[in-house]
Formats: sequence, C-alpha cells, structure tokens
Amino acid sequence: VKSGEKKALLTLADGRQVELKADHQVNMDLGTVTAIEDSLVGLVYQVKDSSKTPLEYHQLSVPRAGEYIMTLSDGTKVWLNAQSTLTYSHDFGRNERNVELDGGAYFEVAKNKEIPFYVNTETNQVRVVETHFNVCAYRGSNEFTTTLLEGIVDIYAKGSEHSLTRLWVNEVFIFWDGKFRKERFTDFDYLRWKDGLYCFDDTPFNLLLGKLEKYYKVKIVVENPKVLNYRCTGKFKDQDGVEHVLKVIQKDHSFIYSISAEKDSIFIK
Repeated sequence: VKSGEKKALLTLADGRQVELKADHQVNMDLGTVTAIEDSLVGLVYQVKDSSKTPLEYHQLSVPRAGEYIMTLSDGTKVWLNAQSTLTYSHDFGRNERNVELDGGAYFEVAKNKEIPFYVNTETNQVRVVETHFNVCAYRGSNEFTTTLLEGIVDIYAKGSEHSLTRLWVNEVFIFWDGKFRKERFTDFDYLRWKDGLYCFDDTPFNLLLGKLEKYYKVKIVVENPKVLNYRCTGKFKDQDGVEHVLKVIQKDHSFIYSISAEKDSIFIK
C-alpha cells in the first residue's frame, strides 16, 4: 500500500480541471494572475494586473493519500491535508480574503490589517488578521478544531455575527457534536502532519484507522470489534507506509491483518 504523495486537482471557474503532481510543472495565465506549479513549493498565484475584473473562484482538492502546498495571491501559504478541499478567489486579497475549507489545513496568513482573513467551514468560521493556525473540519464529521500558534483569531458559529470565543497563542478550540470548549495546547506534534509525520496521543484505535484511510489510499475493514478496545500513542513517518504502522501497533496490541490482492483494502481480525 503506497504512502501519500504530493498531488491535487485544481478546478478552475470555467470547469476546466488541472492535475497537479510533483513530477511536472504547470503555468497558467489567468488574466489578472499567473498560477505556476513548482515541484518544490507547490502551486503559487502571482498578481500581474490590478485591474478590476469579475471574481472567479477556484477549488483545490487533495485526494486520499495526498498532500499539497499552495500560496494564494496575497502571499498566504496553505498546507492542505489528505482528503481536503479549499475554495478561494483567483486574485485572492484584492477585495476580500475568504476561503472555504472542507478537511484539514495549516495556514500562514499574510499580513493585511485592512482586509481580515476568513476560513469558512461547514459549522464554524475563523477570523484572523495575521497568524499561523491549523483547522480541521471535515464535512459531515460533526467535528471542528482550530489550533493557534501565532497571533489572534476569533471563532464564530456559521452565519452568526457574534463570536463564540477568541483564541490566543497556544490555545485550541474544539467543537464536537454541538458542544465546544477551549483549552491550552501543548502537543505540537499534532501539527506535524504537514512535515510528513503522523503523531497520535492516546488515540482510540477506530479514530486512528480512520486517519490511516485518509493518509493512505486504502479501505480498512475491522472484522473483530474487540480489537477496537485499544488506544495508541506513537509517531510514524508518512513514507514508512500503513503496514509499518500496523506492525508497530501489533507489538503492543494483539490482532492480525490481511491485504486484498488489489492492495486497496486491509482486513483486521
């Protein structure tokens, strides 16, 4: 079962789709901006004309077993996690700075005190000015978390003008199944997915398996529910692969697994 790789699908406003990979380059003239894919830094939007043209919206989608880095035209950098989608305007920052996120992403927001930066998700909205933070909000999961490393962010319920809370450095906001809490954040390993390192701290086995399905293009079927009575703490390199993760856990937890002939499914007994 292959490990994740740098890849994404870019959908332009006119419906055209461009496949992005680390082994080739794409240079697109989009009128007011140029979008250049660089094998080292990912997709970079560069403003070349400040004339007023209708806003167009692009969508960058990262599949399972994928990851991708992009730079919006205002200079903001975004690391997109596996099975995540980001929607944004092509000349981002001209009049507004709004993105819509389904999945997980780490943001390094470019400074602009005149135009705040908003991350919109299925359940909540994050408002920032200049900061580094992580958002995890997969559609349909009933889960939303924001972790702040620098700056200040305000958290809103979707559609509300009144903030739920304000986050300061090293705080995390957790919204789960209609309830939320805020607490100090000390485990920075949680954010190291963008560096190719997956870290788990007392994580339930079923939650860990769900993450492995996103990180690696594989379906995991548990045939013995008893094996789920386990919590995992550990760190794994993305390039080591899903089998390495399972074999390490087997040293502490008794279960067996098999892989389908097509190598797209793992069965745990």
